[in-house]
Amino acid sequence: MNLIKKEGISQYNPIKYLWIGYIVLVGLYSCSTPRNITYFKDIPDTIRERSMQLASFVTPTIQPDDILQVTIQTLDAGTTSILNQANSMFPSNSSAVSAIPGAPASTPNISNGYLVDKNGYVLLPIIGKVMVAGQTTDLVRDEIRKAAEQFYKDPVVNVRFANFKITVLGEVARPSAYVMPNEKVTILDAIGMAGDLTIFAKRENVLLIRDNNGKKEFVRFNLNDSKMFASPYFYLHQGDVVYVEPHKSKVTSTDMAQVRTVSILASVMSVVIIAISRIKF
Repeated sequence: MNLIKKEGISQYNPIKYLWIGYIVLVGLYSCSTPRNITYFKDIPDTIRERSMQLASFVTPTIQPDDILQVTIQTLDAGTTSILNQANSMFPSNSSAVSAIPGAPASTPNISNGYLVDKNGYVLLPIIGKVMVAGQTTDLVRDEIRKAAEQFYKDPVVNVRFANFKITVLGEVARPSAYVMPNEKVTILDAIGMAGDLTIFAKRENVLLIRDNNGKKEFVRFNLNDSKMFASPYFYLHQGDVVYVEPHKSKVTSTDMAQVRTVSILASVMSVVIIAISRIKF
């Protein structure tokens, strides 16, 4: 009986259970909460083809304080060079700015532009004042080409926004303000320009902030749902701000108080395990 009793006692090892508890505590702390990180989860994996009606794109119109990049090329290389030189001299009522399309807005100047004044005009070399406010870049291009034909034969004119800026903030790889290479920009283009969302991004609750006639509009996007392609806000406007909210797990991982508490508990448990391991049962 004594032998059986002794063997029964020897089978109970409290140190083993303390180590199990310690491992469980560390495991619970290190494991993260599962997140929805897949875009458009409503599209089945087995699908081969699927079509969806996109939201209609509305061409943006030029407004006062916009900045336009205007280039005029002629058959005479010397004349074109003069125009480019004049364009770089920055007319007195124009503000020269620059941006690399697709790069952060803080990129050093490489391309000049003309500021649309409060009355909606831009002042171009030789051609003079041109009314541009309320018009699209295509209409302004045609108007400038007609004006340039009075001085040059078969001029080629190009007009684009030099300050079509979209700001992307929050849980993206490179949060910044970006100058877009064209006027037809989607929210996915903006996110891609910022290097995509991080693993901590809340994909089902991306916020779009837009100025609309002096008022702020707030729109939520769910990147897990393909219905976003039909949203009237799918195409971005100049000056839009996209904010990607962090997941709760990111907030938890940066909570220093919790990290400190768990570290203390782990240290205390280690001391207890060592102390108990020295006791003979």
